Amino acid sequence: MRYLASAMAALCLLAPLPVFAQQVPLKNLGRFAGWRENALVGYGLVTGLSGSGDTRRSVVTRQALRNVLSRLGTTVSEEDISSRNVAVVMVTAVLPPSANVGDRIDVIVSSIGDARSLAGGTLIMTPLLGPDQRPYALAQGPLLTGGYKFESELNQQQRNYPTSAVLPAGATIETPVQSAVAVTNGELSFLLGNPSFSTAQRIAERIAGRLGPGAAVARNADEVRIRFTGGTDDLTAFVANLENVLVEPDSARRIVINERTGTVVAGSEVMISSVAIAQGDIKVTITAENYASQPSFIAGFASDVRSLVVTNTKLEVSQGEGDRAFRFPNTSVADLVQALTAARVDTRRIISILQAIKAAGALHADIIVQ
Repeated sequence: MRYLASAMAALCLLAPLPVFAQQVPLKNLGRFAGWRENALVGYGLVTGLSGSGDTRRSVVTRQALRNVLSRLGTTVSEEDISSRNVAVVMVTAVLPPSANVGDRIDVIVSSIGDARSLAGGTLIMTPLLGPDQRPYALAQGPLLTGGYKFESELNQQQRNYPTSAVLPAGATIETPVQSAVAVTNGELSFLLGNPSFSTAQRIAERIAGRLGPGAAVARNADEVRIRFTGGTDDLTAFVANLENVLVEPDSARRIVINERTGTVVAGSEVMISSVAIAQGDIKVTITAENYASQPSFIAGFASDVRSLVVTNTKLEVSQGEGDRAFRFPNTSVADLVQALTAARVDTRRIISILQAIKAAGALHADIIVQ
């Protein structure tokens, strides 16, 4: 009852705030056809690891290291390579629509072998290829992992995921790229990032209000066709004039859940119907203890007597403490989460509650799990 009272009190104190329509520039709602990013991928080596790299079982690592050394004028066989200070990795990046030689982009590095950690490593020069198999950038530099993993005699400590790392501004553009806005039959195509018939119609109306009747037509939930009568030299000024048109987008009802970090993000307009919640859990603990029996005094008389390892297992089942029951009237997800937090319900239990409410049909939004 104490938790129920605190939750209801917190819910009553959360007065609903007025929601004001917000207009955003057109350029934040999507992109013009032809103006796009491209994925880059590469395959390389990370060196300088402190014994946390790939083991000798990784044949691809030894072969890759041998190839690198041979390009540097050193001849060595794969059998002679046994260092654990090297790891083979995949390198990915995103090539922007417009890039000049010498520009720098961010890089993501991930292990594809059996390395334990990439912490402290340095990526050796790696070409990044586009979909056409042409090299567009070169990546190299020290890695930032944001985590670690150490092991010693069955003891282990790990933070986050040290087998993935980032290389901020770690790749240099070597091949220039210049995307162009596509003009087809005298029309531009604006593609919405979040398809919505309402948003597409509003975009067409705002553009027609600036350029004149019939200047834009919403062809679908994700496309608006815009009439263009100028020449090639006028295209930049025409697009610049359009991308700052203010439009009120239709807000999507979504809840984004990141179960790895325990993060819940929901708009204040996401509503739930009247619902009753009873929350509890069961904890199961299995403890195994190993004992070694060494009958050395018998071994001298019977040669077939050997040591024996005995395992004793203990199973404990306990009901979680602090089980709670709540009842909420029609309210928003934001108010529900704040009330449950005030009642000392942890974030991961809140995630389970939201998923259960969605399954019960009382949550009127889409749940996106990352």
